Amino acid sequence: MSTLAILRTWSARRWVTALIAGSLVALVVALPTAVIPNPIFGRDIAVTWWSYPVVILSGILGGMLIATYVREPGNEDIDKAAKVGSVGGLLAFFAVGCPVCNKLVLLALGTSGAITWFAPFQPILAFASVLLMAWALRMRLRTMASCAVSVSTKA
Repeated sequence: MSTLAILRTWSARRWVTALIAGSLVALVVALPTAVIPNPIFGRDIAVTWWSYPVVILSGILGGMLIATYVREPGNEDIDKAAKVGSVGGLLAFFAVGCPVCNKLVLLALGTSGAITWFAPFQPILAFASVLLMAWALRMRLRTMASCAVSVSTKA
């Protein structure tokens, strides 16, 4: 069964979950990194042009990935895709954040290292985050289409 065919079988409940969860994922990535300007968090370096598509893709993929865990018959198993998708979401957060506002990066590299080494690496993190979340979603959707196997208790 193709990915699109699987998505066509999703219930309204699953799509609503994807929409709400996707919005929350995008906000969790965009607010603390100040991709969306807000009074709580700020940036010392301007938002890059590619941060916006990464936030949007992270929201879409994250929301759809979370929606695969909505309890419906046939998808009760939690698998490796959840961990991979979570790593992808975390990478998106580091990818779009201000390089000199990230305390972990500053501790590890200092201000000049954050600008010289980490900032140029952020687009790679962004690409990796989207790739990992897309892979995790694909794996979850493929397992949704697989047949359930019954366990025999014959001894």
